Amino acid sequence: MRSRITLPRIEERLRYRSPIAIPAATAPARAAVAVCLRPRPQDVEVLLIRRSERKDDPWSGQVALPGGRSEAGDAGPAGTAIREAREEVGLDLERGARLLGRLDDHLPRARASLPRLAITPVVFGIAGEPEVKPNREVAETLWASLDDLRSGRYDSTHFYRLGPLPIPFPCWRYRGLIVWGLTYRILSSLLRLLEDPD
Repeated sequence: MRSRITLPRIEERLRYRSPIAIPAATAPARAAVAVCLRPRPQDVEVLLIRRSERKDDPWSGQVALPGGRSEAGDAGPAGTAIREAREEVGLDLERGARLLGRLDDHLPRARASLPRLAITPVVFGIAGEPEVKPNREVAETLWASLDDLRSGRYDSTHFYRLGPLPIPFPCWRYRGLIVWGLTYRILSSLLRLLEDPD
C-alpha cells in the first residue's frame, strides 16, 4: 500500500538526498521553476500554469510550473523561483511558504533549437489558501492533486512534431490539460522520490 503524500514526507525525502546539478560547462544558461505545494486533508496539490500563447516563448501554450531564466540579482535557483512565482502568479514565497528543497536539474529535450539551459526545480510548501493572480504570461492556473497524478488514471501519450515526424511523449491528461515534457519529468521525479523505500 502506498504511503499518503504529505508535506512532511516530501520535506524528509528532499532533506536526505543530494540533487544532481548540471555544471555550467554543460549548460551555461540557467533557469529555475517553483514547485509550489499546498496540503489538503488527504493529499498535496501542486500549482500548474498554462502559459499564454506568445511567439517569443518556446513553451507557448504549454502546461508548466511557474519559473523562468535566472537574472544577475537572483540569490541562486531559489531566488529565481521566488521572483518568477511573484511575477507570474502573484505568490510571495518568501513570506507565505517554506523552502523544502531541490530536485535534480533538468535539460529541455523536445527542441534541438533551444539553448543549453539547466533548469532547477525548487520545492516550496505553502500554508493556507494562497490567492493566485496570474500575469499576462499565464493563461490559466490549476491546483493538481499529486495523488491523482500518481494514480495512473490520467496516464496517456502526447504526440509532438519534431521535424517531419510526430514523436510520442508520456503525459497526464488532467482536467482538460496535457501535462508533458519538462513539467511531466519534474513532477514524475518528485513522485518517484516518494515511492522509494524508507
